[in-house]
Amino acid sequence: MGRLAQTEGLTDVQREILATVRDFVDKEILPVATELEHRDAYPTEIVEGLKKLGLFGLMIPEEYGGLGESLLTYALTVEEIARGWMSVSGIVNTHFIVAYMLKQHGTQEQKDHFLPKMATGEIRAAFSMSEPGLGSDVSAISSKGVRDGDDYVLTGQKMWLTNGGSASLVAVLCRTDEGHPEGTAPHRSMTTFLVEKEPGFGEVRPGLTIPGKIDKMGYKGVDTTEMIMDGLRIPAGRVLGGESGRGFSHMMDGVEVGRVNVAARGCGVARRAFELGVAYAQQRHTFGKPIAQHQAIQFKLAEMATKVEAAHAMMVNAARKKDSGQRNDLEAGMAKYLASEYCKEVVEDAFRIHGGYGFSKEYEIERLYREAPMLLIGEGTAEIQKMIIGRRLLEEYRIQG
Repeated sequence: MGRLAQTEGLTDVQREILATVRDFVDKEILPVATELEHRDAYPTEIVEGLKKLGLFGLMIPEEYGGLGESLLTYALTVEEIARGWMSVSGIVNTHFIVAYMLKQHGTQEQKDHFLPKMATGEIRAAFSMSEPGLGSDVSAISSKGVRDGDDYVLTGQKMWLTNGGSASLVAVLCRTDEGHPEGTAPHRSMTTFLVEKEPGFGEVRPGLTIPGKIDKMGYKGVDTTEMIMDGLRIPAGRVLGGESGRGFSHMMDGVEVGRVNVAARGCGVARRAFELGVAYAQQRHTFGKPIAQHQAIQFKLAEMATKVEAAHAMMVNAARKKDSGQRNDLEAGMAKYLASEYCKEVVEDAFRIHGGYGFSKEYEIERLYREAPMLLIGEGTAEIQKMIIGRRLLEEYRIQG
């Protein structure tokens, strides 16, 4: 383990968890990741290994069978997993966003029902805000939930569900207008529904269809899907928190956790790209010496390492802020923005160091080069992050008088 991306002030338990995960990544993920990724194969054995390690319960409270760890522990774990294969961290991330939303906002019955099985990985979760043609404008969603007796009837089309096929629980944001007068702000008439389903594709329960996987440039292995609801009946008891109209704030709270996660993924992928670049630079010879001895390459390595270190520090700060109970949307937005941009740049520099071999599928950097762009758009684009950061800065530094 190198000197970069170290975290001061960890407990013995945190260090033990990270050492265990790092060992799992080195032995069980890195040796098979590229081959599985090229086949777009779901990493079933890796997921079973994560279950045995208890990682699906990492942030779930001990009373529900989880490890009760902090967001910082989770983020550092994700960083290690993404260093091995970013897609595996995606399998964990959406699960944890939903577990976090349940822990923070669920009714006691919802927590008792879902969290113990989520902690073991028996239930795995996805969450769904986006829709076709919607992009980052969450307030414009058109999927609807209409009250019908003791149920809601859900109709609409959702997009970009990570784990949409493999999950057995999906947290879905829909518009619910009951009790909201004309002119109510759009974000005050949204509700999060906890939709249980069978894993798989096709009609997975009456009124709910998960079409096949979306074919992607990178981020393979993990299934990314659409979701079509057509008269899907959901009991009122499966409204997150038991009260309609609060879904937008529930989702935004979860997305803050997700943005720290995306920052952690960027840190992990960038660290792996640096490892590959610095190793190859010492093995490849030109003009009678390793290319690492050429100043041009040393400058690249210096820039890459500085970006790895800076992104890691901002990610850790954002996680610790959330753990302390403080608002962290500014820090999470900054960390996600910086880590994803720096990840893209570090990966590209490692790609350049590899020369022509970086273009070959035999070399791992080729996979990373296709994975890094997803981080630029996942959990809100860089432009959305800058809007959030700008608004929060104007709140903090508003001129008085």
